Amino acid sequence: MANGLTHLNERGEAHMVDVGGKDATRRRAVARAVLEAQPETVEAIIGGALKKGDALAVARIAGIMAAKKTADLIPLCHPIPLTKVEVEIIGEGVALVITASAETTGQTGVEMEALTAASVTALTLYDMAKAIDRGMTITNVQLVEKTGGKSGDYRRES
Repeated sequence: MANGLTHLNERGEAHMVDVGGKDATRRRAVARAVLEAQPETVEAIIGGALKKGDALAVARIAGIMAAKKTADLIPLCHPIPLTKVEVEIIGEGVALVITASAETTGQTGVEMEALTAASVTALTLYDMAKAIDRGMTITNVQLVEKTGGKSGDYRRES
């Protein structure tokens, strides 16, 4: 039998968790993804030399938009009024490191929104650069930290 905050109801069926009784608190999550590519690909993306245009600007916007649509993409995820979403993309050798943060004042966390933003940003960069490097890989999609909420704070080591 299900009880507490679970995605299973009393019959063992998937359902959306009722967060109606939880207090609204300030919540923030940060996620990261890494796009590994050939050095020339990283240079082309960072330098704005792709034929499709400014990949960094397009990917940032895609990540922000994806965070706002997370409940439409992830089953049983609550729609959340986001107060802030930021996406940063930094070139590091043969990789682009994407860091996405999402914030809200609400009854449930924003981990999925940050993870979705980081993932979609990486996918957008892949899409924009695939004509020159189909061997790119997206790795290390992970929650880096979260603050707020009943479960407390979390920070990934290293």
